Amino acid sequence: MSYLIRGGRVVDPATGRDETLDVLIEGTSITEVAAKITSDAGVVDASGCIVAPALVDMHTHVREPGREDEETIATASAAAAAGGYSAICAMPNTDPVADTAAVVETVWSAGRDCGLVEVLPAGALTRGQMGTEMADLGEMYHSPARVRLFTDDGKGVQDALIARRLMEYLKGFDAIYAEHCEVEALARDGHMHEGERSISLGLRGQPAAAEELMVARDIALARLTGCRLHLLHLSTARSVDHVRAAKAEGMRVTAEATPHHFSLTDGALASYDPNAKVNPPLRTEEDRLAVIQGLADGTIDAIATDHAPHAPEEKDQEITLAPPGLIGLETALALVLTELVEPGHLSLGAALGACSSRPARILGLDSHGGPIEAGAPAHLCVFDPELSWIVEPPFRSRSANTPFLGRTLKGRVRHTFYGGRQTVSDSKVTGEVLV
Repeated sequence: MSYLIRGGRVVDPATGRDETLDVLIEGTSITEVAAKITSDAGVVDASGCIVAPALVDMHTHVREPGREDEETIATASAAAAAGGYSAICAMPNTDPVADTAAVVETVWSAGRDCGLVEVLPAGALTRGQMGTEMADLGEMYHSPARVRLFTDDGKGVQDALIARRLMEYLKGFDAIYAEHCEVEALARDGHMHEGERSISLGLRGQPAAAEELMVARDIALARLTGCRLHLLHLSTARSVDHVRAAKAEGMRVTAEATPHHFSLTDGALASYDPNAKVNPPLRTEEDRLAVIQGLADGTIDAIATDHAPHAPEEKDQEITLAPPGLIGLETALALVLTELVEPGHLSLGAALGACSSRPARILGLDSHGGPIEAGAPAHLCVFDPELSWIVEPPFRSRSANTPFLGRTLKGRVRHTFYGGRQTVSDSKVTGEVLV
């Protein structure tokens, strides 16, 4: 079908364009971008709205295969489309673990069948994510799924020699070693950030050093091996400083941060809310501000959701028993607008770049993240930056574990286009989605 997106403010971080324009979509591509377009295409009224590249999430837990009670590829795809995304990178800590070509191809094929977003599987670094034996990295890289990012997310690779050998192997493919930065000996059995708050609440904490030591180690190993390094969900001020110093050296190190780490602190656990239990944990106000500064100065490249759904019976128990994680695909853009853009920490263009063009570039998704110009694939989102809404069920995700329940946020996706197909129309996901 053909669509004429009329009268929206086109903000394209890939080119720096920011002006009111019409955008014509014909088939799978953008065919014209101009001040006034005449066409018989179906009109999408974007007056008062932002037209931007659809978002790209570097860090999504789809839970399938193995935990379809928490999420499926179909429901994760629907949640992503509703959040303005055209591509998500599916983490490998499934059951079975995505450590072979067969598993990553299953995830990739299911995403294609669903057709709401591009589902790019990440591959595990080690077999079963046990941290001891190299997974089938080459097979996954050369499979139809084209795995480019490898991680044992949920666990850090604890053995430095194994981490070095993995980086040396991946360097041959120019693939990405992505680390969940956590020294398990320091973080084990912790339920929140270690500090004054954890002491007052009587909860065992995870010290910031558990993250910072592994950030420093992996930067040193990346310097030694020349491998591309991506650091997942940074949460502490010193971690950001380590990355800033590595980039000043010219190292090929990239990093991401989550909306919850720039929006919340460990104070969110004052009521023992298990929905605020995440890993890495919510940190101090100093750390939160450092993450924001890292995004503002480009030290942190991407905003990633770490969308981690859990079944109600898992989260609806005391905090020491509940698993860490929250859903984030449907609230990420609104948190970016509410917590970063509206207070003036980031310009709209810079914030959208961290959500679209920059993660697309890291992942090698050349067809995503813009530019918005004739001939480019039609992956777009249209959102109302002024629309206020309350975070509440129902969600497109199968799960509802979020500490933002009941909170009023600003900015809502109205339309999403994936390859020219309108996957979201008037804030409703279109097409059949198996739930």
